[in-house]
Amino acid sequence: MGHIMISDVNIEQKIFFIRGHKVMLDKELAKLYGVSTKRLNEQVKRNVKRFPEDFMFQLTWEEAESSRSQFATLKKGRNIKYLPYAFTEQGVAMLSGVLNSERAVQVNIAIMRAFVRLRQILSTNKELAHKLAQLERKTEKHDTEIRAIFEAIRQLMAPPERPKRKIDFHPG
Repeated sequence: MGHIMISDVNIEQKIFFIRGHKVMLDKELAKLYGVSTKRLNEQVKRNVKRFPEDFMFQLTWEEAESSRSQFATLKKGRNIKYLPYAFTEQGVAMLSGVLNSERAVQVNIAIMRAFVRLRQILSTNKELAHKLAQLERKTEKHDTEIRAIFEAIRQLMAPPERPKRKIDFHPG
């Protein structure tokens, strides 16, 4: 069997943030692995001990409904027949052993790389956000100092107040 090409961009677009975890949904994973969602979930159920809650969890109806537009997993007007399962990075790693095919291994490598890239992007963004906040604090401090300098210059430029002369009236 030849090397399977899997688009990295495709995978990154299928990683979502739910309950504080980066996850992929069973339907999307099944497509990547080239199996039906039903077969994927059957394999998971047969090996349920390998998938604790931090590896895989089932969405609630609310999550499934609100995720429909974000994930576009269903055509409009079609009902959700079952609650999708979400797999964390560790859960996806466990899937390759459970599905046990050459394609599963190739797909898993691509997915792991996508998770790593996302982590790198997020940490780069955190660093940039931190540096930006530092810069803002510096400029705010400088702005205050600069305003004080301008105020001092304005006071120096203001014409000196003339002392008011007393008009004395001397009867002559």
